[in-house]
Amino acid sequence: MPYLESFAIDEGELLARLQGRPNLIIGNYTDGNLVAYLLARRLKVTQCNIAHVLEKSKYLFSDLYWQDFEAQYHFSAQFTADLISMNAADFIVTSSYEEIVGTPETMGQYESYKCFTLPQLYHVVDGTDLFSPKFNRVPPGVDEHTFFPYSETEKRNPSDRARVQDLLFHREDPQILGYLDDPRKRPIFAIAPITLIKNLTGLAECFGKSQSLQARCNLILVTSKLQVAEAINSEEAGELEKLHHLIHHYDLHRHIRWLGLRLPSRDMGEAYRVIADCRGVFVHFARFEAFGRVILEAMISGLPTFATQFGGALEIIQDGKHGFVINPTDLAGAAEKISNFIDECDAEPQYWQEMSLRGSQRARDEYNWPLHTKQLLLLAKIYSFWNYVYRDNRQMLLRYLDALFYLIYKPRAEIILEQHNR
Repeated sequence: MPYLESFAIDEGELLARLQGRPNLIIGNYTDGNLVAYLLARRLKVTQCNIAHVLEKSKYLFSDLYWQDFEAQYHFSAQFTADLISMNAADFIVTSSYEEIVGTPETMGQYESYKCFTLPQLYHVVDGTDLFSPKFNRVPPGVDEHTFFPYSETEKRNPSDRARVQDLLFHREDPQILGYLDDPRKRPIFAIAPITLIKNLTGLAECFGKSQSLQARCNLILVTSKLQVAEAINSEEAGELEKLHHLIHHYDLHRHIRWLGLRLPSRDMGEAYRVIADCRGVFVHFARFEAFGRVILEAMISGLPTFATQFGGALEIIQDGKHGFVINPTDLAGAAEKISNFIDECDAEPQYWQEMSLRGSQRARDEYNWPLHTKQLLLLAKIYSFWNYVYRDNRQMLLRYLDALFYLIYKPRAEIILEQHNR
């Protein structure tokens, strides 16, 4: 955060590379959106914000207790940067409607900025207009060169397939934990980083408590780390330690493969397809997922998918039609839902194939890059026109946002920089 302003101070190199002033600047996530705001202000061009996930909604009461977590997460700088960029943007692109206004049971990510308090710093009473036409749902697509259905065998490399299959089910390696008594069991597959939010420990506990799942399935986890010593912060260390404890406590070593390896995209795509070859399922057990790119990757690969009910997956998956939604806080209920699906597949072998095809078609039809870029370019044209016509009407708002930047954000960023230097 403290280094972001340097990207926008001298736009000379950017203009030289583009050979002229751009028509549109797109920011992504908190840091990218703040730089986009600074550049768009200097160059007087249209600004688009894309967040996909806003940190404030991921951590309960993170605003009220921001001071307790400031050293680790720098919430004050993050939330202030989000407030500035989302209000400065000419238009905002979201992946789902849930991202804007939530559901009847949950608060939307942008909605959480409507009214909140950072005690002893500031109080927000009207942080964003949720009904502004600047909000637009334009979900991202899937890279179909890397992620495609397992059934398209002509696109698959047989040597890659054999190598990834050996990696997932058999290979011994210092960065792989567990072995499989019966590799022929139906695999339950999950790919996620080791964080509290992604909740791989919850999935391991769900599997460990279900004798039904252990009797008929193997659990395959792919993360980027395996040992506690590899953790980069206390949260990672705690999750790694808990995952090791759960595997030992439930004696899962013969039913699990935990790969602490960072797979390249090519191998990731083949991993989904290898699991589909084995008539497996994909489970996304996150406590919250703003959208879920991995959900789409699994679906387009042909894997029947179980995804968390908390977040944007509810707009991707119609429960029971394109896949299934589960409650990651209800371990017994989630295990029962997966077991019921396996029962259906055992009773009617075509059922797995039907769910595979529905999910794959859903991902291809609704979440592709040509559709995304077409909608984004159309929005850019519309909002560039309105930006030109009503530019003077926004000057008061932009001056107010400049005040937030220089009086609140920048001093907070300087504190972070001082900490880094120490």
